[in-house]
Amino acid sequence: MNFDVASTDLSRFEGDLLAIPVFEGKLDDVPFRDVDEALNKRLTKLAEIESFEGKGEQTLTYNPDGKLGAARIVLIGIGKPGDFSPPDARLIGVAAARAAKACKAKTVGVALPKVAKGRLDAVLEAIGCGVVLGFYSFDKYKKDAKPLSVESITVLGKEIGGPRKRGAKARLEWGTSIAAAVNRARDLVNGPANEVTPEYLAEVAKAIGKEGGIKVKVRNRAECEKLGMGLYLAVARGATHEPRFIHLQYEPPNGRAVRTVGLIGKGITFDSGGLSLKPAKSMEEMKCDMAGGAAVMSAMAVIAAAKPPVRVHAVCAATENMPSGDAYRPGDVIQGMSGRTVEVLNTDAEGRLTLADAIHYIVKEGVDEIIELSTLTGACIVALGKFTVGAMSQNDDLIKRVLGAATVAGEDLWRLPLVPRIGKELKSEVADCKNIGGAWGGAISAGHFLLPFAGDTPFVHLDIAGPAFSDGPWGVHPKGGTGVGVQTLVEYVTRTVPEKFGKK
Repeated sequence: MNFDVASTDLSRFEGDLLAIPVFEGKLDDVPFRDVDEALNKRLTKLAEIESFEGKGEQTLTYNPDGKLGAARIVLIGIGKPGDFSPPDARLIGVAAARAAKACKAKTVGVALPKVAKGRLDAVLEAIGCGVVLGFYSFDKYKKDAKPLSVESITVLGKEIGGPRKRGAKARLEWGTSIAAAVNRARDLVNGPANEVTPEYLAEVAKAIGKEGGIKVKVRNRAECEKLGMGLYLAVARGATHEPRFIHLQYEPPNGRAVRTVGLIGKGITFDSGGLSLKPAKSMEEMKCDMAGGAAVMSAMAVIAAAKPPVRVHAVCAATENMPSGDAYRPGDVIQGMSGRTVEVLNTDAEGRLTLADAIHYIVKEGVDEIIELSTLTGACIVALGKFTVGAMSQNDDLIKRVLGAATVAGEDLWRLPLVPRIGKELKSEVADCKNIGGAWGGAISAGHFLLPFAGDTPFVHLDIAGPAFSDGPWGVHPKGGTGVGVQTLVEYVTRTVPEKFGKK
């Protein structure tokens, strides 16, 4: 698929589909007005008949019947101008892509909305990202899957002609690169657990490393035993598929890093609950329990392409959590890589055990800060719903920067408090801590469990259990894996990490 930008007049665009964003209550504004006038106000009349007002995610399709260069027009509502921010432009791209698929368009034009000049580049990036996200479908296992018909996407606007064209196209293409990484994470999450095994994730990591010139080290069970990763390997004991501890390292050009960032993603490729077996219904989506690892690995490919002056270590402790005669048991006491012992009360609280060893491992790599993503608790979904990531940290500065990156990236994060009394519920009579606390505040309890393994290193825990896997399409997301977290990580590492806090 070819992406381009042009300052062509919308009424002269020649193609199968022209997508026009419309602000709520602004039918008399550009770009709607320019096309409407060329059609003798036919769009205005149709909008009145169909009650199209430009409300968010409202769409309306029109066939100009040869009176315009475009064979079809789709109007895309983008809400009130005062509520619009650059990430919202992703919805323009998504709606355009979905309309193009519906009418089997080959050539598509997408008009720029009227925005302040300082926002133009961000809007271009978001549209490019949205288009690629909108075309996503997971049909790898369908015999009758049909190839995408679209051949070209052109973003149209008078503001991007002449000397601005090259820069505008670069921002558009950068958005498509980010979306490609999100879609890669979606593919991994949507893939069945009989294929997406720990070994499979390791091979994907190697492919990402080859693409971006990233160092990749994959450790097997024996190597992890030598490192003392007792918590991670305890979870892996019940599985037939061998665990793989995946470590990707991006090194900036010339090896000169202003800061070293650690990224961690939970990598449970299937979670049965272990001996604390989940009900059958609860297992149906448990192929998605490696969504954090998928996000971290996929983000690394784009980070490497951006070449930021930041060293990045990314790890994923991949394994299945399965019941067997050798599976770890409730009541077991296990020592992790840090030396800290854990009394296991529930084998379905396994992700935090694998993460504990991953956190200690990455601390030893000398990182300045850690961002960790995991589908960790159903309690976070109870607290925040299916659409919001729960964020927890002991470091105000780091979490503010992560939340800021998420806002720019268009992902919804909300900070949860690390209530001290909830943390005290993890105290064990026979070990340093238990792997579960009381009945309430489970998401916060999980955050407290992870914190000691980070020591003094600034640490942010992102519980992505809600938005990682969707029951149906919403916003820019399809049904199934969403790739949540990729855009926040890319934004944070490539544009948010402050040099003044860095080590030379």
